This record gives sequence, structure tokens and C-alpha cells, in this order.
Amino acid sequence: MAKASKSTPASERAFDLIVYGATGFTGRLVAEHMLATYGVDGPVRWAIAGRSTAKLDEVRKAIGAPDSLAMITANASDPASLSAMCLQTKVVVTTVGPYQLYGEGLVIACADSGTDYVDLCGEPAWMAKMIAAHSQRAAASGARIVFSCGFDSIPFDLGVFYLQDLAKTRFGTALPRVRGRVRKMKGGFSGGTVASMLATFEAIRREPSQATVMANPFALASGFQGPAQPGGDGVTEDQSLDQWSAPFVMAAINTKVVHRSNLLLGHAYGQDLIYDEMMLAGSGETGRKKAKAMTGQTNIQNGLLAFGPTRALLQRFALPKPGQGPSKHERETGHFDVLFAGEGEGGKGLKVVVTGDKDPGYGCTSKMIAESALCLALDVDRTQTPGGIWTPAAALGHALIHRLQAKAGMTFSELP
Repeated sequence: MAKASKSTPASERAFDLIVYGATGFTGRLVAEHMLATYGVDGPVRWAIAGRSTAKLDEVRKAIGAPDSLAMITANASDPASLSAMCLQTKVVVTTVGPYQLYGEGLVIACADSGTDYVDLCGEPAWMAKMIAAHSQRAAASGARIVFSCGFDSIPFDLGVFYLQDLAKTRFGTALPRVRGRVRKMKGGFSGGTVASMLATFEAIRREPSQATVMANPFALASGFQGPAQPGGDGVTEDQSLDQWSAPFVMAAINTKVVHRSNLLLGHAYGQDLIYDEMMLAGSGETGRKKAKAMTGQTNIQNGLLAFGPTRALLQRFALPKPGQGPSKHERETGHFDVLFAGEGEGGKGLKVVVTGDKDPGYGCTSKMIAESALCLALDVDRTQTPGGIWTPAAALGHALIHRLQAKAGMTFSELP
């Protein structure tokens, strides 16, 4: 194999995709999905990467891959190894987080080499820093950097995109009010998501100004500030849905991604978009009580995460260790169902639902990020999506919705 250099066009590189972090639990699931769906010696050229060749070989054997599945050694603490990895592929899938601790070096390596990048980031303050620091570098090289390609934030980002596209076809205009409501969710958040939340609270403790970023729904919208948005921090009666709602812990991430998508799409949803996310609890007095209980639980969880000694205990004892996670049965019996309700003037309205067939944090997320990377590498050219820092909906749109429905067990559908 000829040694790649920065002058090597992405189209001439050895691999379409490299899974970086394959020795971790989620990274291994990504590799399993790639093997089961595309094989090794077929038209999709891919490899696994991580810090240890021995551990990569263990993963290769564990998932039943042949020796022809290439292994690449790369380490977040070794910039040269990251650059060498990037020069061998069209796109890097990275599951190595928290990204605010381990991610910037790979963003730089991809931006320098014109290599596309997808991650599972749910860390808005870090994303805002990366957008400010590296957007111009990525634009100059042609690298497409796409954050948040897992359960945070693909179902929500693409759910709003799907609804608004239908609205423009049906009504000739986008709908200015959209409610994202989690109707069902079985299966927890990944250990990586929890680790990112812990790292975010630590970062706020060290740098209190980051709390302002977390509180601003337009923090990723590069200076644009739209209308005031709902707080989503208490029990709410959704009268148009005839249900009570409780706070959704990932809303602070997803709402920022949706508003950045709107910006990158030329405000295709309108500059007056109002969007929030909550969890549905049911109707009547039973629903109100359930929403109140769910809200109390969320407040307790957030309070514990905000308390330094509790964070230290969670990091030491509660988080999954490297390579650990839920059982195959737990992953495969999980699911999610998210409703998006759009409203406009004159009684205009639409409802769409996005579903996934496995647990959100691992089973669905591993498929989402793999298909996002392949969509970027194979389906969306640079005339459609040039170099820069993107969101899934703005970069990949309909092409990704098609892939997720065909390859990842997800559905996007309109409710009657």
C-alpha cells in the first residue's frame, strides 16, 4: 500500500471508513454493525483503530471478522498517529470520548488532512469551541466535521428536518412551532453519554462561563439569536396533545443542534422557530402525577451530577468500565419512539414519529453513527456539503434518512 500524504485525494485513500475507538464497547458495536451489514471484502472498505494492536486483534476475533479486516494503531495523545490514520480514509468514526477531554486532536487532524469526521458528541460547550476554532480550517481543506451522530442528536435533528420538509410540501412554508416529545424509550443512555455529562459539569466548575453556553438554545448558531424558547424544566400540560410532559435530560443538547441545523440550512425552518423537547407522561390526573414524579427524578439526578463528591463517586463506581455495557438481550429489546408536532397559523399542523428498534444508547446509536459516516463518504458530495462543521440534518438530510430506514432499523413517518 502506497503511503498517503496530505496531497492524496480522499477518493484515492485506502478506506472509506475507519472506526476509531473500536476496543471500547460502543466502538465494537459499530464494528459489529459494519461486519454484519457490509462484510469485510465487499465494496465498502473499512478498518478498525485504537491504541493497542493486541486489543484490536481481540475485537476482530470477538466479532468474528477475518484477518483481512485491517487494524490501525492511533492514540489521542499522539497527534502524528492521528494524522497518519486520517490520511488513510475518507471518513473517521470516533467513539472516543468525552470529546472535551480526547476529541480536539482528531478534529484538528481531520481538518488538516481534508478527512471527514463523525462523532457521538453531546457536549455543546465543546462543540461551540470547535466551531469557533476550526471551522475555517475545515472549510479550507474540504473536511466535513459532523457532530452528534448518535441518539443525541439524530432522531431529534432529523425528526424536525423531516417534519419541516413535509410542511413545506404541504403548506408551502415551514411551521414556526415544533414540539419534540419522547413517547417511549426503553434502554438507558450510554456510559459515554453519562461520562460526557460528568465532564461537562466539571468543565462548568472550572469555567463558570460555560454555564451560559449550556443555557443558550442558540449557542451553536454562530451568533444568531432567535425568539425566546420554552424552558422545558418543569411539568407542562401539552393541551394540543392532551398530555402532561416532564423534562427530557437531552433537550439542552438537541435543541442547540436543531437551531444550528436551521442556521446552516439558510433558516429553512424560519428565523422565528420555537422548539422544545420533553417526555410525555400521559393524560388526566394520572399523567400529571407521573410527570411530576419524572420531573422530581430528573431534578435529583441533575442535583447529584452538579455535586462534586457525587460526580467523583459516579466516575469511580457507577460508570461502565472500558468494554462494558448492557447485554445483547437488553440492547435488542430496547426501543424509542419520538413524536414531533408542528403548528402554524390558520390551523396548519403536522405530526411525525421517529422510531428505533434497539436501545437508544448502544444498539441504535452504533448503527446511526456507522450509517452517518457511510452517508458522508459515499452519498453526499462536496458540492452538496462542502468543508466545514455540520449537523446531521444539514449535512446529510434525506440521504441519511434513507440509509437509517434501509440499514439501521429506524422509521420516519407521518401520523394521520
